Amino acid sequence: MNAASSSASANSPLQENRYDPSALEQRWRARWKDQGLDTTEAESNKPGFFALSMFPYPSGSLHMGHVRNYVITDVIARVQRMRGDSVLHPMGWDAFGLPAENAAIERNIDPGEWTDRNIDQMRDQLDRLGLSIDWDREQATCHSDYYRWTQWLFLELFDGGLAYRKNATVNWDPVDQTVLANEQVDADGRSWRSGALVEQRQLNQWFLRITDYAEALLNDLDKLKGWPERVRTMQANWIGRSEGAEITFQVTGSSQQSITVFTTRPDTLSGASYVVLAPEHQLVDGLTTEEHLASVDQFRKQVARLSTIERTSDEMPKQGVATGACVTNPLTGEQLPVWIADYVLADYGTGAVMGVPAHDQRDIQFAKANGLAVRQVIDAEGAKEAIEAGKAWTEPGTLINSGLFDGQPSNQGKASITAHGETAGWATRKVTYRLRDWLISRQRYWGCPIPVIHCPTCGVVPVPREDLPVELPRGIDLSGKGGSPLSQQTDWVNVTCPCCGGAAKRETDTMDTFMCSSWYFLRFADPHNTEQPFSKEAVSRWLPVKQYVGGIEHAILHLLYSRFFTKALRDRGLIDIDEPFERLLTQGMVQAITYRNPTTGKYIATADVSDPNDPHDPTTGDKLEVLFEKMSKSKYNGVDPAAVIDRYGADTARMFILFKAPPEKDLEWDDADVEGQFRFLQRLWRLVESASTTLTNLNTTDCPENLTVQEADVRRALHLAIDAVSDDLNDEIQLNTAISELMKLSNTITSSGPDRLRSPILQEALSGLIRLLAPFAPHIAEEFWSRLGGEGSVHQQSWPSVDPSALIQDTISIVIQVKGKVRGSIQAPADADKATLESMALSSDVASKWLEGAPPKRVIVVPGKLVNLVP
Repeated sequence: MNAASSSASANSPLQENRYDPSALEQRWRARWKDQGLDTTEAESNKPGFFALSMFPYPSGSLHMGHVRNYVITDVIARVQRMRGDSVLHPMGWDAFGLPAENAAIERNIDPGEWTDRNIDQMRDQLDRLGLSIDWDREQATCHSDYYRWTQWLFLELFDGGLAYRKNATVNWDPVDQTVLANEQVDADGRSWRSGALVEQRQLNQWFLRITDYAEALLNDLDKLKGWPERVRTMQANWIGRSEGAEITFQVTGSSQQSITVFTTRPDTLSGASYVVLAPEHQLVDGLTTEEHLASVDQFRKQVARLSTIERTSDEMPKQGVATGACVTNPLTGEQLPVWIADYVLADYGTGAVMGVPAHDQRDIQFAKANGLAVRQVIDAEGAKEAIEAGKAWTEPGTLINSGLFDGQPSNQGKASITAHGETAGWATRKVTYRLRDWLISRQRYWGCPIPVIHCPTCGVVPVPREDLPVELPRGIDLSGKGGSPLSQQTDWVNVTCPCCGGAAKRETDTMDTFMCSSWYFLRFADPHNTEQPFSKEAVSRWLPVKQYVGGIEHAILHLLYSRFFTKALRDRGLIDIDEPFERLLTQGMVQAITYRNPTTGKYIATADVSDPNDPHDPTTGDKLEVLFEKMSKSKYNGVDPAAVIDRYGADTARMFILFKAPPEKDLEWDDADVEGQFRFLQRLWRLVESASTTLTNLNTTDCPENLTVQEADVRRALHLAIDAVSDDLNDEIQLNTAISELMKLSNTITSSGPDRLRSPILQEALSGLIRLLAPFAPHIAEEFWSRLGGEGSVHQQSWPSVDPSALIQDTISIVIQVKGKVRGSIQAPADADKATLESMALSSDVASKWLEGAPPKRVIVVPGKLVNLVP
């Protein structure tokens, strides 16, 4: 036993016959820190394994969702270390953004000070969980030694033509005074942060050309075999590839003006009865006739108050006004009116749509509301009746009312009408995507400054890289009103142009916080590099991330942006990988019992419910609904991790959060189940205590010969558990069933009577059990290992391997049935044939008792399982 082990044994709470998790866990965490146990082996020749949790926003309070995420990743990291890998398991903070700025405004405090204080608090909370994190690699996106490199990478994208600036219609939050991405606006058209109704504005904004990678982002989803199918489908739908044609409609009375629409249904061109433009379309002003100017202007102002979500919602009515202009249908020569409507977006497709009411549900709603023609051009059984009832027919059929193309199957008509239009010069085959370029400008203070200078002579000038970082000015007065706070900092804004030396101004927009989180995993590979954000060699050593763990809410934005960033930096020659995350686990939510008043819609705190079996609102007396919902402060159903750890210890909290449900499923919190895991650890405590007087060294295990039945059963149970737990921790991570196997093994050892097992057998069983337990309950496993004479740390031991010979059963239990009812059992050789089993059953005490000396009429033998005696 080494000195560390001796010292631990001398002070072990096991000697006090009491499991005191608080003192035990604190002592071992201090020991691990002193030993540098979790430091990454950067120069090791071992295979690299990068285990990563999606890093948190530093709110200051750890919640149970955090606990579940980080404990899952920690188990995976610990197992891979024991399997012989060099593991990178870092942690950082996604620390920029509106919450910190709003909190700073409310508290009259600098957002940096508020954020750093929260980081310190959450780091201490995470430390109590016993996570094997290499804190030497910690990163905070709001610190200039990190965002210097975010700015550096922005300039890389700018140099590569992937960052650009343009006027665009944007979602504007009138409360937070900032631009929002479409994804930050909810289904009701409100800001995801402030709750304000979002408005539409025209602003000069910075974008990244993620659409240049649309095809690659879509196609490479097939490479991500280790991702949930649900997430890959969500990303594919978001990218939204559509094949179709661009069709040109000539403006009536003009040889110069035309409107181009994109459609996936060129087969329905003969059914077009109008063309509709987005209200913001650049052609609207020139096309609108004098008598329609007032109505068009009023409608455009009305639409400007709607969010993109509202405009495209299926539930919202489709509204619009005529411009007074007409175009010519290139296939039929018919004159079609030109309208503007709220459901057409300027930045989707060409910003123009051909209205085919009979075969598009939005169009038929719009046509019915505005008295526009509905012309059927696809026929099939039930089509006419559906259209007459106001339901568009969108299924395949046969073309009608389509001139030369009548009688063709509609799917064939798509190609033939497009080909006809290509020959005539009014159609072009086209592939489009739902994906839009990434808008990264934000008119707020607490974000990464965009490293650009605006010079009246030179135009847009990137900040020289040697001048990075462009640091945020600190100690400024934040009001939360009036646009970007940076624009009011004249000393910071006014600079000299690095090209001509003339007076110039800094860019006052800051970056979307997703910019910071789209590359942080790369920095973890090389966190102390002061010359570049990372070296290609370090990235090749650790990336892609072998196991990424996080919530399903990040399935689209964060993961899609990270994939784009990786591909863009690859094309810039900075890295050699195509995808950032090899395997993805999206853990379920942590839910708790929630009380809600169905009349008022208000949630009631659990502490205010006097009788959980008959819950009523303490104020109104209304009967309350009892639900399981995601833990939330607003629902008064949260459980403080610190309170659980204080009462039961971190190991119990870890075991419960892992055992209660499969990782990808929602978990329903139950205090009784937490207590159950605490009792299991106590049983293990008593088991190890009973063995501590006889075992001296867990590192050596020699299996004796001539095992007793109990000893063979224990060895078999051990190696079955090793096999099952190892399998549960491979491709399909099933931590709950792995813990079940630990319980079964513990029960077998205990029921076999540890005092009846020879030391080598007990030693092997407990060595295996403790090593299997170590990733799940690291503190108590370390205590067990030390107490029973294990050398070094249990977390530096090898993962146990299966001994196939232990799984071989010399004898098995054979059930004896009489008249189909179980009456007893016998022990028989595992390889006994039918004749042998029949003979043994007939000569058994069970047969003698239940057959009363009479021979059976029939004997049914199922080898390896049972013998049924039929009198």
